[in-house]
Amino acid sequence: MQTAPNPAWLSVEDYKLPEGWANSKEKSARTRESCELLESGNILHFSEPPFELPKDDREFLVSQPWSELKLHKNVSYRPGEDVLRGVAGDPATVNRVHSILRNYSEHVLQFAADFLAPYAGKWIVDFSSFRPLEEQGRDLPLHKRNDLLHVDAFPSRPTRGGRILRIFTNLNPSKVRVWNTTGPFDALARKYAQDAGLGKFAAQSGLSRALHAVSGMIGAGAAQRTPYDAFMLRFHDYLKENSDFQANYPKSRLEFPPLASWLVFTDGVAHAAMSGQYALEQTLLIPPSALVAPEHAPYRILESIAGKPLVS
Repeated sequence: MQTAPNPAWLSVEDYKLPEGWANSKEKSARTRESCELLESGNILHFSEPPFELPKDDREFLVSQPWSELKLHKNVSYRPGEDVLRGVAGDPATVNRVHSILRNYSEHVLQFAADFLAPYAGKWIVDFSSFRPLEEQGRDLPLHKRNDLLHVDAFPSRPTRGGRILRIFTNLNPSKVRVWNTTGPFDALARKYAQDAGLGKFAAQSGLSRALHAVSGMIGAGAAQRTPYDAFMLRFHDYLKENSDFQANYPKSRLEFPPLASWLVFTDGVAHAAMSGQYALEQTLLIPPSALVAPEHAPYRILESIAGKPLVS
């Protein structure tokens, strides 16, 4: 892997394993290294999709009149349910979009199972999305704006300390997709977490463990939100609300060329999509037990700052 001018952006050029490496120690070491690089806050960048993404499918998605078809912030696909949401119109068009996103998700998962083997079979397959609208100048409520620096947290899908891995591809045939990013989560959290209310959420950890124990006995504990999940939702909003942070915190500008793909843990790398149109994305939730470098996990960093457990 070659380090790009931005130290958090690592270009991957040799991701295809040599013949005979399928079950080798070399593959184990190499795939573990890829996971460690991601968990420690790096963005792994590919100059083209490292998985199958047919030209006809790319061109079809880019050519649609999305201002007429699109209903929500993004077009989403739920692999576990095989459900497409966020688009309506001609049934043939909707069915084609559904088929493209289904195949896209399957091919991304095949690639990730090989390239990030320590996670395979342990992850939770979350949503895929297609983002057809130009990011620059979108009229969205403050907390939904993509052009403000933030770390990801999902209101409806608590991770309980798991990490949010996202795989992006810029489908735009002629324009870059521009991001701003910041440095390590550790520095960000130590500067802002207490002001964002970490102490208040940490004080709830004892009650949260008690409730989790009770709900577990009645079979209702799987989706319970931990103090960590609650704080990360607050931290997402706090960072977007903080105008001084947005204006003055050190940041880097990244430009992802047409057809570039990139992998990043978006719960640990603060990021903002400044411009760009037509991007595909697949999210995977990586449980704490699957992490190869758990010391970099946001929940561990926040627990060290708070001095209390945040995850049951």
